Amino acid sequence: MIRGLVEARAAPSFLLMNNIHTLILSRRIKEAAPEGRTISHATKRIGLRPSTNKEITACLVPICSLYGAAVTTVEGVGSIKTRIHPVQERLAKCHGTQCGFCSPGMVMSIYTLLRNHPEPTPEQITESLGGNLCRCTGYRPIVESGKTFCVESAVCQMKGSGKCCMDQEERSFSDKQEKICTKLYNEDEFQPLDPTQEPIFPPELIRMAEDPNKRRLVFQGERTTWITPVTLNDLLELKTNFPKAPLIMGNTTVGPSVKFSNKFHPVFISPLGLPDLYFVDSTDDGVTIGAGYSLAQLNDALQFIVSEQPKEKTKTYRALLKHLRTLAGAQIRNMATLGGHVVSRPNYSDLNPILAAGNAIINLISKEGERQIPLDGHFLERSPDASLKPEEVVLSVYIPHSPQWHFVSGLRMAQRQENASAIANAGMSVQFEEGTDRIKALQMFYGSVGPTVVSASQACQQLIGRQWDDQMLSDACRLVLDEIYIPPAAKGGMVEYRRTLIISLLFKFYLRVRQGLNKMVTDLSGSLGVPWHVTHIDPQKFPNIPEKFLSALEDFPIETPQGIQTFQCVDPSQPPQDPVGHPVMHQSAIKHATGEAVFVDDMPPIAQELFLAVVTSTRAHAKIISIDTSEALALPGVVDVITAEDVPGDNNHQGEIFYAQNEVICVGQIVCTVAADTYAHAKEAAKKVKIAYEDLEPRIITIEQALEHNSFLSVEKKIEQGNVEQAFKYVDQIIEGEVHVEGQEHFYMETQTILAIPQEEDKEMVLHLGTQFPTHVQVSGSLNVPRSRIACHMKRAGGAFGGKVTKPALLGAVCAVAANKTGRPIRFVLERGNDMLITAGRHPLFGKYKIGFMNNGVIKAADVEYYINGGCTPDESEMVIEFIVLKSENAYNIPNFRCRGRACKTNLPSNTAFRGFGFPQATVVVEAYITAVASQCNLPPEQVKEINMYKRTSETAYGQTFNPALLRRCWKECLEKSSFSARKQAAEEFNKNNYWKKRGLAVVPMKFTIGIPLTYYNQAAALVHIYLDGSVLVIHGGCEIGQGLHTKMIQVASRELNIPESYIHLPETSTITVPNAVFTAGSMGTDINGKAVQNACQILMARLQPVIRKNPKGTWEDWVAKAFEESISLSTTGYFKGYQTNMDWEKGKGNPYPYFVCGASCSEVEVDCLTGAHKLLRTDIFVDAAFSINPALDIGQVEGAFIQGMGLYTTEELKYSPEGVLYSRGPDDYKIPTVTEIPKEFYVTLVRSQNPIAIYSSKGLGEAAMFLGSSVLFAIYDAVTAARRERGLTKTFTLSSPATPEPPNAASPASLVYAGHPIPSF
Repeated sequence: MIRGLVEARAAPSFLLMNNIHTLILSRRIKEAAPEGRTISHATKRIGLRPSTNKEITACLVPICSLYGAAVTTVEGVGSIKTRIHPVQERLAKCHGTQCGFCSPGMVMSIYTLLRNHPEPTPEQITESLGGNLCRCTGYRPIVESGKTFCVESAVCQMKGSGKCCMDQEERSFSDKQEKICTKLYNEDEFQPLDPTQEPIFPPELIRMAEDPNKRRLVFQGERTTWITPVTLNDLLELKTNFPKAPLIMGNTTVGPSVKFSNKFHPVFISPLGLPDLYFVDSTDDGVTIGAGYSLAQLNDALQFIVSEQPKEKTKTYRALLKHLRTLAGAQIRNMATLGGHVVSRPNYSDLNPILAAGNAIINLISKEGERQIPLDGHFLERSPDASLKPEEVVLSVYIPHSPQWHFVSGLRMAQRQENASAIANAGMSVQFEEGTDRIKALQMFYGSVGPTVVSASQACQQLIGRQWDDQMLSDACRLVLDEIYIPPAAKGGMVEYRRTLIISLLFKFYLRVRQGLNKMVTDLSGSLGVPWHVTHIDPQKFPNIPEKFLSALEDFPIETPQGIQTFQCVDPSQPPQDPVGHPVMHQSAIKHATGEAVFVDDMPPIAQELFLAVVTSTRAHAKIISIDTSEALALPGVVDVITAEDVPGDNNHQGEIFYAQNEVICVGQIVCTVAADTYAHAKEAAKKVKIAYEDLEPRIITIEQALEHNSFLSVEKKIEQGNVEQAFKYVDQIIEGEVHVEGQEHFYMETQTILAIPQEEDKEMVLHLGTQFPTHVQVSGSLNVPRSRIACHMKRAGGAFGGKVTKPALLGAVCAVAANKTGRPIRFVLERGNDMLITAGRHPLFGKYKIGFMNNGVIKAADVEYYINGGCTPDESEMVIEFIVLKSENAYNIPNFRCRGRACKTNLPSNTAFRGFGFPQATVVVEAYITAVASQCNLPPEQVKEINMYKRTSETAYGQTFNPALLRRCWKECLEKSSFSARKQAAEEFNKNNYWKKRGLAVVPMKFTIGIPLTYYNQAAALVHIYLDGSVLVIHGGCEIGQGLHTKMIQVASRELNIPESYIHLPETSTITVPNAVFTAGSMGTDINGKAVQNACQILMARLQPVIRKNPKGTWEDWVAKAFEESISLSTTGYFKGYQTNMDWEKGKGNPYPYFVCGASCSEVEVDCLTGAHKLLRTDIFVDAAFSINPALDIGQVEGAFIQGMGLYTTEELKYSPEGVLYSRGPDDYKIPTVTEIPKEFYVTLVRSQNPIAIYSSKGLGEAAMFLGSSVLFAIYDAVTAARRERGLTKTFTLSSPATPEPPNAASPASLVYAGHPIPSF
């Protein structure tokens, strides 16, 4: 359905997202990253021509820019109320959605692609998803849903015969009778895509666009004016009258500066759609492209030119195309323009250095006439004499063809392969004197190494006339480093690494040119068919580069991932109606895909609702001298400022302080909040609150500082077996080492969001929020009322991962106090930056080990110490360190073993629960010392792992019995089915033949424990109603956070009641219906709540049995009706007391966990030793799932956890200042994996076993695979070890996490490039 919308008061400051929320009351556009650079906001714009379909990001698009445009949101694509679109259906049925918060954006990306390309290629699917982030799924099923629209066969062709590599005869491992399944959905259920059924472009908008009498548009706001000219002369006149007014096209530069840097512009001029700015003019010498072309249109134009022109003329164009593929995401490329990108001159620009190297020219125009300026170093370095005049406008950019004997390259290195600003980039070109390798002209431009793009002009000038040889390269490296100085305190840090990259990128360019010269001369001689003495060009003078160096020229390709998911098929004798064991779609998946799943901020506005903005501490440890709120209270729309004085009850719950009082103990602590009629007013007023501080000592930021000051949150936890000190006396070797594992941000897509509604009577308060622990949010003490007066409602959360266990209680109390004081509903939505600042994340860990072992690799003694950075308050830190100590063995049985751990108290925001709960950090230390032992013994790591692995039923170091049969089975299957030995040999062969690229493989075993050592944290309750029509309502205490808990509970109820799933409804989690529920964490959600639901259903079925016996052929509806007539209660509670667990810390012994989950993972990577970049080639995962209640959900949890773990170990880096200020406060600075980071080949197997203690013999898999992501870390280590060994560096080196490419991390291969290890000559 298409409907026209009129906004009578369109303000220039209004963005599309805000207007859609308010104008049509649609909140289906989700804002997970307000920078607009990393996630689609579920919006597609169809431009002023019917043929133009492009996806945009709603959080950056000004509403005024959309005059005359057709905008389609996800609700316009399809709806459960009308008809869902095939894209939505397939995303849901392919299990490409978990929490669902990112799903509308994924739908819009694929939908837009299909509107332009109804039969896309897999590569186009992957590219279309590049601007989106997902924290839950691991991306694989999302890509797979898109690939169902591709014409190419989806059948695995790895055997070359069309047969699947996972066919039955190869996949039977332990029992030849077991039937293995590899398909999680049925393509036959998909409705076909019919492009003819898509909505047409509104004819009235076409008529508007073609109206010859169009007039200038003016939108007047409270403080700003938006003007849209209709002719070029009109634009020039406006620019003359308002020379300081920015030109707005895509708003990708001005928008963020206004939104995040508080830039103010009284006038905006938007020439969007002005025909004079949209053209391509190709001549014999080059191409001129209009400044209004978006980067996506630029890409299309260059693709066409490259296809039409001889290859030697298109070197600049091809260099630009390579970088356009990875620049930002598709949404931003659709919005950002060539002219805007060029003239804004960002220091991190990937395109401007190439344009400069290609001798591009900027065509300018003003009322005074036209002129040209070269896009060169003077322009990029913002020299005043090379910049635009205030009244000038960029009309177009001219890019000349590349002449013969001219080479152009673009090079870059970023934290991620795409959608990440470069750590360093370069555009380089060289022109040779014809027929020689003598330099005639040389240009080198570097980005991200200074405040502007910088030119190495002096170095280039000194190299003119030199031959392109090794000596020139050596001199060039020295000259460039002398010229480009990066100060030690440079913004963004990584100074030494950036210096290394300057040389690495230059070396890559040198090699490319060497190869290019050789090829050109060879081709020239071949095409002429004459000997060299006739052409005077001797091919011998243009030698090719050594074959071992060829791999240095190749960038890692962006490829579409593929994989197979293997699980146990359901027993054929199981009743067809029984859904247990089947890959059932998530119960909200369709609603996720249509955007109709309601999250807290999707709830409609409430009468008199206020918005809350926080004022946080800017000091790590200081006394509060005063808080001045007068200026804030005077601003329009501000209702009140709430401080600690306004808390009617306790301002402290279990050590967590709601509003800072008297002193602050970390940067980011909430000092006060501002309540106002709009969030914009609240946010503006929060900036006006003035707080005076007096710094206090000590200020403790790091673990090392905490140890120095003896600052701890808890007592030491310890387990020990054998006699460690005695054992050290009788070993062949002893090694000691230290390992750092840095923290991790949860980066759930939905930031912390709370809606607090004070009630009219009895001081009641209703809270709607996304949480894992509704009971904990009933912090009634802050309001000084009983818990029974506070009702917490939890429908779903847009991701949580542990970050919504304790933190919502703190924020809920802050919000409830504000609602209590104002007497009005409060909507409290944290912006991404504040969420990251306030809520913190995974505990950083510092591990120390001393290991005694024999020369054959057998470890006899281990003494391990762990310290974690808990932050400023207790939160979950004591339990995290307990888990770390208890799980510190991993899969290894070391006869003399001691582990100690403590949580450190620092002046950082308190770290909290995170998926894996300490295990992913602790076991990296374990695998690190196992790998170090292997290195010392000159043995393969996998051999040392197997030597020391549990072999028979034994007691752990804390006295719990463990049977390693499943551990060893997963280990053996992983080695065999991943073809580990053959691939290891192949990697070694690859490494022999490639000097600058190395491959590495690693396999890691896992012994993970489920549950909590305290029995009362394992209890659960449920409430089940049967209604007169036979429908069933199921409520339990668990929270739906994307893991599919509600779906599994419906499966349980369906089996127990023997009714179809369609009969069962599960509405929400609420403290009203199920009180005192424990948190949904520890992989226990299905275990405990499933038992409670099962108990309730069995009670009801027992009540119905007399009725059923009397009428065995009756229907469910008949039995229910009869039971009611006989006054049989059709409602009951169910209860599960919990697993009986215990741990005595005084003795260091106990049975703290109900059962184990075992597994193994093998990963293979390829590493670029010049830059430190790596590519994950393949991952095989084997996890003991026992009997999976829902293989689709369980595999989704395994894949999602693995990718999240891979992020922890490789790309995700939190950076703090020495003063405790978090630098990484958004997607620009904090890089979670994108679709291009997942394995090229991704194989997951759920291993079948028995677990009689759990419901239906299942196991909890939500957290276990997080640690398996470390197989990528150790594969990188293996590759770097190979590189070091080849260079004569055989000493065992320290491994830390994350293994970012930046030195001085010794695991970084880039550390081999320059400092002390010069680039070799040929």
